[in-house]
Amino acid sequence: MPFIGIGLSTIIAICFAIHAIRSGQGYYWLFILFFFPFLGSIVYFFAIFLPSLRNTRSAYQIESKVRNILSPGKELKAAQDAIDISPTVDNQVRLAKALVDNNRPQEAIGYYQQALSGIYKTAPDILLAYAYALFKTNNYLEAKNTLEYLSQTNPNYRSDQRNLLYANTLAKLGEKEQAREQYKALIDYYPSLDALSQYLQTLVYWQEFTEAKKLIDDYERRLKLMPKHVKRLNSQWIKEIEELKTKLK
Repeated sequence: MPFIGIGLSTIIAICFAIHAIRSGQGYYWLFILFFFPFLGSIVYFFAIFLPSLRNTRSAYQIESKVRNILSPGKELKAAQDAIDISPTVDNQVRLAKALVDNNRPQEAIGYYQQALSGIYKTAPDILLAYAYALFKTNNYLEAKNTLEYLSQTNPNYRSDQRNLLYANTLAKLGEKEQAREQYKALIDYYPSLDALSQYLQTLVYWQEFTEAKKLIDDYERRLKLMPKHVKRLNSQWIKEIEELKTKLK
């Protein structure tokens, strides 16, 4: 039995090491993970992996839904009041985000464009939010151009959300091979099942059912190794994938 525990801790450490490399973490994490696989994995989970999971699109959507259920329209009104008093960049971004949360992305675009000026012209977080608003309005070409501009002007910026949004945008533009390459790279290290779910939906849309079934096999292997608390955080995507599975039978 001890050998099983040692083997599992090593496997988890290797998975976190792959995530560290792919997501641009410092190489000192490899030393920590391989020399202290059990303790190192725990530290990495709470210091890097869990925060990145909370910053995924799934966490953002859950947060927005909860906020709107508890106080529908409250944040939007507060953001509108704030910008009437002081039209700062922070307030422009706040209002734009609130508009997107309230399914009004077209109105958000103008505020993002106002915010993206002067010293904030290349601000990566604003560019990413702007690209998402463009994506929500089906302006996929401009969303792609914005994401590529983000990467060109911020070469050291690391964002799983940016990469997944880029993959989804390429898929919507019909750039299959480029989208496929992006999805496959993401699935290897993305902190949630969001990327896998998005790729699976895309494969079903493309009617590539053989490839979709292979992806389901990969999903089921990952699910078996996934701790319960991580499953709970991935519940939305697990539900989506399980629904897609019925279409492939």
